[in-house]
Amino acid sequence: MECRKGKNRESCKCTYGCERQGVCCECVRHHRESDELPACYFSKEAEKNYDRSIEAFIADYRNRK
Repeated sequence: MECRKGKNRESCKCTYGCERQGVCCECVRHHRESDELPACYFSKEAEKNYDRSIEAFIADYRNRK
């Protein structure tokens, strides 16, 4: 499967600017290895905290309701 890095970058919420931006498979793998979730799971406000923990995701999800 061909990577759609350019297209993925258009909708990427990550403001950190790492080398995996737009390469979703590498981003997901990186965060899973750290028991985290990638920026695309978080609201725009929560993403700015750079806390990718599952606990932060749950809190963010609850705040969106």
